[in-house]
Amino acid sequence: MATNQPCGDKPYRVTRRQALSAGAGVLASGFAGCLTGSGTEAESNSSDNTSGADGPVAVASFFSFYDFARKVARGTPITVKNLIPTGLHGHGWEPDAGITRDIIDADAFIHVGPDFQPWADRAIQTLKDDNVDTELINVREGIELESLAASLDRDEEGVGQDRASDPHFWLDPQRAKQSVDNITEGLVALAPDAEDTLRDNAEAYNSDVLDRIDADYADIFDRADRNVVQLAAHNAFQYIGSRYGVEMRPLVVNLAASGDVKPSDITEAKEVIADNDIRYIGAGVFETRKPAKQLLAETPVEAYYPVTPYAGVREEWVANGWGYEEIAYRINMPTFEVVLGNTAPADAGPDGWSEDWRNFE
Repeated sequence: MATNQPCGDKPYRVTRRQALSAGAGVLASGFAGCLTGSGTEAESNSSDNTSGADGPVAVASFFSFYDFARKVARGTPITVKNLIPTGLHGHGWEPDAGITRDIIDADAFIHVGPDFQPWADRAIQTLKDDNVDTELINVREGIELESLAASLDRDEEGVGQDRASDPHFWLDPQRAKQSVDNITEGLVALAPDAEDTLRDNAEAYNSDVLDRIDADYADIFDRADRNVVQLAAHNAFQYIGSRYGVEMRPLVVNLAASGDVKPSDITEAKEVIADNDIRYIGAGVFETRKPAKQLLAETPVEAYYPVTPYAGVREEWVANGWGYEEIAYRINMPTFEVVLGNTAPADAGPDGWSEDWRNFE
């Protein structure tokens, strides 16, 4: 058994088996001070994905990879749950003790690799310190990250594999396929009797969904006369820019969704808008709309429309069962069609899309 590790001034030591025997109260008292921060107690959008109520449980620290995992696990005894509460972004958030209990109780923890979600890093260290047998599934294993753009704020902390890397690799559908493969290997280890189904599901998702998304994104950007997109959002879209040869201009020039917008950022955005005759911009669904509204008031921009790095979900998305695929086609792709000038807003997306999302709150 590992030596007790301090959390503040208090020692702790709880294993998953001990937790299952002793009940949830042990975890609440033993870990709340370690992993509970300024977090919310909002209801998680966790959901069962499979047919087996008594099979292994895998919990995910990020929506995109929860979605990938539930698609891979379909038709197996594995249950996959999302730890991020509905309406919250996937990073810049601290969990309450209930989330910590879920990680300890789970058979596997699907995470995005080190230095992206500090709370997940602390939870992993706790599992290791206490010899908890929850399997760790690192979705970023073996994926080559892009270098940060020169415009980024180099003083930011806690984002990326290091200060020189952009962690948002899953926005590139081809890199996302590697994360699906990583998840599949972890789930096969969790439920070896379901290996054939897991591998078949993963192969189908990669070829039928992610390859199709890749081709449809490529078509959007290939048809565009403009190669610059102005976003009133944080710098999460560089992988789309890199893959499809378009210049993404985020208004928040660091990787944190809660990053500040500086007057110089607004000034630069105004210049980009004027130089490229931009009439429509993208705005982050889970970020403040204040800077988008400022550009609306101070430039020729007529409207903003939604973009998201698949890092969270709204209640209606959960109710409709939306995942990475649906968000790509119903949120991001229509917006890119509009902001690039390919399509008039009224003709973009499904029926009513423009009315629902024009200058959304």
